[in-house]
Amino acid sequence: MIFINRVNNKYYLLLIFFVFNSFSVSTSVGVKYKNETTKVKVNKVQPISSYPLSVTQNVSIKIDSVLKRIHKRQDFNGSILVAKNGKLIFSSEYGYADFSKKTKIDKSSTFQLASVSKQFTATAILILYEKGLIGLDDKVVKYFVDFPYEDITIKHLLNHTSGLPKYFWLAEHEWKNNKPPTNSEMIEMMAEYKLPLFFKPGSRFDYSNTGYFVLASIIEKISEKNYGDFLKTNIFEPLQMNNSYVYRFEQDLVNDNQLSGYRLYRRWKHIKIPATVNDAIVGDKNVYSTAEDLLKWINGLNSGKIISKNTLQEMYSKGETKYGRKIPYGYGFRINDKSSEKIIYHNGKWNGFSTSIKQYTDSDLVIITLEHSNYNSLNYLNTKVKSLVDKYFESNSL
Repeated sequence: MIFINRVNNKYYLLLIFFVFNSFSVSTSVGVKYKNETTKVKVNKVQPISSYPLSVTQNVSIKIDSVLKRIHKRQDFNGSILVAKNGKLIFSSEYGYADFSKKTKIDKSSTFQLASVSKQFTATAILILYEKGLIGLDDKVVKYFVDFPYEDITIKHLLNHTSGLPKYFWLAEHEWKNNKPPTNSEMIEMMAEYKLPLFFKPGSRFDYSNTGYFVLASIIEKISEKNYGDFLKTNIFEPLQMNNSYVYRFEQDLVNDNQLSGYRLYRRWKHIKIPATVNDAIVGDKNVYSTAEDLLKWINGLNSGKIISKNTLQEMYSKGETKYGRKIPYGYGFRINDKSSEKIIYHNGKWNGFSTSIKQYTDSDLVIITLEHSNYNSLNYLNTKVKSLVDKYFESNSL
């Protein structure tokens, strides 16, 4: 042990430095030091060891402050996660899972991903493609001989250039059974009713839920597994996404942590949104997950664990019409390269759920937002969070 009899300014500064660096940070609620907690509380902040604590702590406090304000003023009830260079810098939950019971959302609460589900469908198709079981230029009639649109290919379905009619309309107007139709039953309805195409396949881009339910049906046909089991075996289990699954209304059991969607009634009461006749169809929606699982998903996908890097590059590239016009969609992801940096993303909205995964490629930033009470300002929220991260990381030359 070293004794210091005389403490001058130099020794005093060294002593402060030693004490400051002995602090430890908790990854639970609050920024916690040994034997004390600071006055500023931050929800589940998990700093990155490779970045200075002062930066991750400050940006986490700012994001948390923004989310608390949005939760209070704009009825945000959900989860948000921010990662940089593949590493978590912020993750927290706000608001209620069940409004009548007043139970809080936690990190195991699972959200209906709505159209964010499409990237899982696209990846499953690409898994089959890399195994040589399908070709992207294959026509759908190769797999469903009664499919009434002979010129539509798998690639048309992937990048929304098929021109297919809306299956929602068909289910809502022509389905007569009490239970909602499954994928196979909807394929049969399309063959029976032969609704007209919106346009000639390949001629233009038009976002289509129908195309992605047909893709999921091809996955089931080729793999001889239901869509949920295929994703579990080929994506969820390999990436240890333990809180992710597919749910089909009145077909599958409800998970213990599964959230319902809500809407606000007369600005004070939250009412559960009932399921619809379309809620047993999968591929365009009906994947459930958590923010932490979705970070595993993006990291695993980008690392080449699920599909090859070459195939991933094609997935993340703009498609084009048969006339050579570029479209703002790859396979299961929207592509925005008109802003200051390329953004690979997808939003979702269905029965009260609002969801988003955004990858900012230049800054290697991922923002995942999941909500279940009809929140309508995800783009504003993502932009605000992005600006906060840029401010603190760029100002510290990271």
